[in-house]
Amino acid sequence: MDVGNFKDVSKYRFEQAEDDLDTAKLLLEAEKYKAANNRAYYACFHAIDAVLALEEIAFKKHKDTLAYFNRQYVHGGDFPDELGHKIAQLQVIRHKSDYDTFYVASKKITEMQVQTAEEVISLVGKYLQDN
Repeated sequence: MDVGNFKDVSKYRFEQAEDDLDTAKLLLEAEKYKAANNRAYYACFHAIDAVLALEEIAFKKHKDTLAYFNRQYVHGGDFPDELGHKIAQLQVIRHKSDYDTFYVASKKITEMQVQTAEEVISLVGKYLQDN
């Protein structure tokens, strides 16, 4: 039996991120804004998980994953400072879209969410290539 390594896990998670981004774009185009916000968030989350897989670290809670990424990689200088704020906003909007019955997701906000996901995936893709 062929057993993978953590680079394989990282690659798999990054492929998940790319797939989630593609889905977010399709949902945005179909004017399914709440669902697009969800997929944009998960695109970022899976991309971040791809980075952490190289370090052989994982967390049970999303907040812990994001906090560690911000502390180690954003504040550590591997990613731009403003990225941490954008990811936090992505998480807030995803939570509202998924759980707030009366939240109305707008096209403008959803476009920003998808743009953030594109930015994260682009930056993470470059990081993974270099590391």
